[in-house]
Amino acid sequence: MDPRYPTGKFTYDPDVTPEKRAQWIGTIGSFPAELKAALASLPADKLDTPYRDGGWTARQVVHHVADSHINAYVRVRLALTEDEPTVRPYEESRWAELVDARTEDPAVSVGILEGVHRRWHGLLRSLGPDDFARTARHPQHGRITVDWLLQLYAWHGRHHMGHLDIVSGR
Repeated sequence: MDPRYPTGKFTYDPDVTPEKRAQWIGTIGSFPAELKAALASLPADKLDTPYRDGGWTARQVVHHVADSHINAYVRVRLALTEDEPTVRPYEESRWAELVDARTEDPAVSVGILEGVHRRWHGLLRSLGPDDFARTARHPQHGRITVDWLLQLYAWHGRHHMGHLDIVSGR
């Protein structure tokens, strides 16, 4: 297993069904509670342990997920309200090196995720099929849809939970 991708690399599923979409939306809705439980079972002395040589610490992973999912929520809202907006990438590795990502209590980011995911989950549940086909443009990925974003971030949470599992030895 490659510790960089403990759940495998992201692959977009073009064969979207209402059942698959409901499952991905459910993953977005349940993620904060799952993250909170994983952190509760992680010994405090492991928070500053990287999941691999040269990788982020468990603390940085949690803060990264909050940073990333805030951006994802905004990207979905932009795609839903503008005509193919360009969404902005950011330097994830540099954000992870800022002092708050290296030192702040991960519970702060869990709280952020609880609020963001509550709104995001409710928004996603309200959408119709045409809404999921709405597009945005990402400088690195080209034209993306709300469906693509949904799948990516459902995967993203599991991906980083895998990193926390490595740190905890699960």
